[in-house]
Amino acid sequence: MKNKINFKSINNLALPATIAGIAEPILSITDTAIVGNIPENGLESLAAAGIVGSFLSMMIWVLGQTRSAISAIISQYLGAGKIEEVKNLPAQAIFFNLGLSVVVLLSTIFIIEDIFRLFEATGKILEYCVSYYSIRVWGFPLTLFTFAVFGIFRGLQNTFWPMLVAIIGAILNIVLDFILVYGIEGLISPLYLEGAAWASLISQGVMALIVFVLLIKKTNISLKITFPLHEELGRLALMSLNLFVRALALNVALILAVREATSLGDQYIGAHTIATNIWLFAAFFIDGYGAAGNIMGGKLLGAKDYNGLWKLAKKTMLYGVLVSMVLMILGFVFYHPIGRLFSQETIVLQTFYSIFFILLLGLPMNSIAFVFDGLFKGLGEMKYLRNVLLSASFLGFIPVLYLGKYFGWGIYGIWMAFTVWMLIRGGALVWKFRRKFRPLLQKT
Repeated sequence: MKNKINFKSINNLALPATIAGIAEPILSITDTAIVGNIPENGLESLAAAGIVGSFLSMMIWVLGQTRSAISAIISQYLGAGKIEEVKNLPAQAIFFNLGLSVVVLLSTIFIIEDIFRLFEATGKILEYCVSYYSIRVWGFPLTLFTFAVFGIFRGLQNTFWPMLVAIIGAILNIVLDFILVYGIEGLISPLYLEGAAWASLISQGVMALIVFVLLIKKTNISLKITFPLHEELGRLALMSLNLFVRALALNVALILAVREATSLGDQYIGAHTIATNIWLFAAFFIDGYGAAGNIMGGKLLGAKDYNGLWKLAKKTMLYGVLVSMVLMILGFVFYHPIGRLFSQETIVLQTFYSIFFILLLGLPMNSIAFVFDGLFKGLGEMKYLRNVLLSASFLGFIPVLYLGKYFGWGIYGIWMAFTVWMLIRGGALVWKFRRKFRPLLQKT
């Protein structure tokens, strides 16, 4: 049966994937907005939430790469009509990943102050980082499990259930944020920053429980470990390792940015936290089309439908750029109100407004990188993705970042580094796709 590559088929996957994808940034944005308006030590709380959020995102992205590997393999087997041959692989991959996450989690607890000092956190900010992290960290394995199950559903060409779970988790987190951070007079005392941490942890637990039930009830995939180990486990592990290294390089860039912003002063890390959360929100929003490319690309590759694959790349890139332009226009229209959602501190807002335009102008370029990133994951091109991120981070982002520091560009230098970073990532992926798949298209 011919695979349909059109607006409807792409958006049936992309729109639910977009909603599911923004679950994590919505959790972070909600924390940032509510924490930034805490009446006591709001600036310090905002800085701590930004630092801890960056570190947790790093760990989740580094160890959560099994999701993309599972999705790629399942979708390729589905396209080849051999889905029954891969049913016992997800359980083996998920349990291995969860075991590794517990080891990492336990190893960080005892050195967490030293870790946050690497981010230049001191005094009250360091104290808040430790208290916030000590609660939120327990949601780490829960989030990894949820992401892995999302990968299974994606491989099965289903983005509806992940969307539903993401909506429930986001709404629950927002409600709990207001209740626990600010309290309810006469019933619950305000917990401030720790309340935001508890809200995130509870939401992550509920999401993990729901995806577990859905996996059991709605698919034939079992979480029961069976032996012998699946023959594709080695390829999955290699894919995950390449994405692991890629995620490390990605997070080196993000952490160095946080570190440099923190060293500039409290108002700069506050402004950078707001900008980063908006950047991530836009990234995951645009990434819905990357997810569609991931899901459909693997299936098309498994079916050897190269014409369909070429058409998919063109359409997902077009749709992604259009969405990014809408986000850019909305950002400029609501330039100042957006900032006031996150903080009422004048000095933080002034700093944020001074660099927000750089973030907005880069969105269309970012969309190309995000869409092709998702497509390449579906194609199983994890080694190339690794090399692109290493090059973009160590030959682009870091040199520009420290060049900006040397010349005293301040927070402008940080966001100029982000621009160069994304330009390299997007350009390299488009070049590789055309070079590899255009000859195949001409032969079909």
